[in-house]
Amino acid sequence: MTETETHSDDNVLAQASAWADAGHKVALATVIETWGSAPRPVGSQLAIREDATFVGSVSGGCIEGDVVTRALDAIQSETPEVLEYGVADAMAWEVGLACGGKIRIYLEPLTVA
Repeated sequence: MTETETHSDDNVLAQASAWADAGHKVALATVIETWGSAPRPVGSQLAIREDATFVGSVSGGCIEGDVVTRALDAIQSETPEVLEYGVADAMAWEVGLACGGKIRIYLEPLTVA
């Protein structure tokens, strides 16, 4: 069973550190850029453990499933990447949304020094 909790950004980093100190593999996702409508501001974070347990938020839920999946890949490959998500204004109107938006997320596997 996967735990899901919402924490402040400070608690996300503390939880990621605690997981890493306990020997878990961990990835950290951070919102690095937004444009238009974005549910979370730049700097918002999500910490993901190798068993898909996560804390925090980078999107308010709409794309976090994909971020968790990509984080598990990043943990295995030990390779950081930039993720981009978005919907154009025209497409947003077509599917009944009031606005479009884009976010970029830096996803990095954490290493313990």
